[in-house]
Amino acid sequence: MLGRRQIREKVVQTVYSYYQNPVKFDVLEKNMFSGIEKIYDLYIYQLNFLVSLKELAENQIEIGKNKYIKTDANTNPNQKFINNQVLIKLEENPERLFFTGQHKQLKWDLHDDLLVKTFQRITGGKRYQDFMKEEEYSFEEDQKFIGKLFLRYIAENDDFQDYLSDREISWYDDMHIANSMVQKTIGFLKENEESRTLIKMIKDEEDKTFALKLLRNTLDSWENNEKKLSERLENWDLERVALMDKVILLVAITELDNFPFTPSRVIINEFIEIAKVFATDRSNIFINGILDKYCKDLNRI
Repeated sequence: MLGRRQIREKVVQTVYSYYQNPVKFDVLEKNMFSGIEKIYDLYIYQLNFLVSLKELAENQIEIGKNKYIKTDANTNPNQKFINNQVLIKLEENPERLFFTGQHKQLKWDLHDDLLVKTFQRITGGKRYQDFMKEEEYSFEEDQKFIGKLFLRYIAENDDFQDYLSDREISWYDDMHIANSMVQKTIGFLKENEESRTLIKMIKDEEDKTFALKLLRNTLDSWENNEKKLSERLENWDLERVALMDKVILLVAITELDNFPFTPSRVIINEFIEIAKVFATDRSNIFINGILDKYCKDLNRI
């Protein structure tokens, strides 16, 4: 499921988009939850990429077996990759299969240029070749190998990120969330348990209510909270504060004002991390200073 930080991120993104292109609240709300649903699409699309790498390897083995002149590698192919227990669990996961069946645009074509090139890079790499040479099998080693493979060739692959951004522009800002979800999914798999449930986007009504309340209260209290912010700017005009910095600060102030049972340090730390993702290099220092001063002024614990 999305953690509270990711929900806060979506609220920040939604408020930022609103002040660039104002729309009615019901449309804004719909757009926010639509954006959350698109993260799940991205998550499934990335899982499908891993499964498609396995399918591509199986196809190549079959092609080798059907060659007229065969080498020993064609006759007795190394099947360690296609027998990887993590890939098999992902391939057989009923939720992934069902969702992909309902959203066929998330299925990869085995002739896709990016898929083929990534597979070639993987199989030509030292990590893959060392893995294939190791004769012993263990679930832990399979898990570790797929986790590193995902990180190296998908999460940190600029070509992959560009490809996804071209398909769905909103995925660019949410890629780090989907990457984290995939890594957690790989890490949560157990050797002797079926992989039946994937990560949910919204855990329950409480999370949905939190997102809606934070969004609505931020917009309703915008002008009032701008005054609070302006009072705490030293030798700096409010007009000179970057819009993203201002949005992060005003969403944070809104949460500090309206969610008294969440410790202030937790809220501040969460928005500092959000600033590291969406704002400039030094924004997190600026945001930390303003929010810390605000909490001290209010004696907010």
